[in-house]
Amino acid sequence: MVGHEHPATKGITMYVVTGATGSLGRLVVRQLLDRVPADQVAAVVRDKDKAADLAARGVELRVADYDDPASLRGAFAAGDRVLFISGNEVGRRAAQHQAVVDAAKDAGVALLAYTSVLGGPKADFDLARDHQYTEQAIIDAGVPHTFLRNGWYTEVYTESLGQVLERGALVGSAGRGRVASAARADYAAAAVAVLTGEGHENKAYELSGDVAWDLDEYAAEVSRQSGKEITYRSVTPEEHREILTAAGLPEPVVALLLDIDGAIARGLLAGTSGELSRLIGRPTTPLSDSVAAALRS
Repeated sequence: MVGHEHPATKGITMYVVTGATGSLGRLVVRQLLDRVPADQVAAVVRDKDKAADLAARGVELRVADYDDPASLRGAFAAGDRVLFISGNEVGRRAAQHQAVVDAAKDAGVALLAYTSVLGGPKADFDLARDHQYTEQAIIDAGVPHTFLRNGWYTEVYTESLGQVLERGALVGSAGRGRVASAARADYAAAAVAVLTGEGHENKAYELSGDVAWDLDEYAAEVSRQSGKEITYRSVTPEEHREILTAAGLPEPVVALLLDIDGAIARGLLAGTSGELSRLIGRPTTPLSDSVAAALRS
């Protein structure tokens, strides 16, 4: 941390975002800067160079790594309101997340908002386990917290739109399972609302899009907007495994994708609680808008 006196000692609230150079983190920082002065925003990053644009806007950079508990001691200070964005290394996250929770507790943060998973303790798919571990670690630490149980990002699908258009099809084993997705920017807006708002302590929000859709509907929307006929090829999990393996994907990634499609098939990502649109004060981004944005880019 730069400077001799931390803003918290002057009674100034600092809004801290971990993983701030990631896709979600950057959106959160950008939206925070629309709401609060830049000198009240801190970005926890592994690589200062990747965050040069944030520093140029007046954001304080705090260098720390989830894999280095000692570095995390400088990431937080008493009174900070922190968005803890989960790591992306499945299988390593329990230890990484525990280190973040310990550092936040030791620092005496005012709020630790954590990006968890839709369903929380009820989610029965593999991807949810690290999140369930982390939620319990935060509860056990006694830190004032908010669980942002994020559903699916529409970008999970639209970011591979180029390949879908090339092949004329998308393949999956989710059957007719529905996905109540929202745009990444919608989830970022919810995080900002919690960080800068009041009355969110020790609450869990089930966050998802206003409308659930299935992959046939997604293919139809892409066809409508692109002018190219796209079909959804529904296959069994066994066939899906063969296709993904043949495409050269490593086994852990194959297992993860199959697990997610299984969760979708069981309806675990279809919930439309309305909590996301209520938090952000507007409807969530429609699927058609996300597809249009992806086609433009």
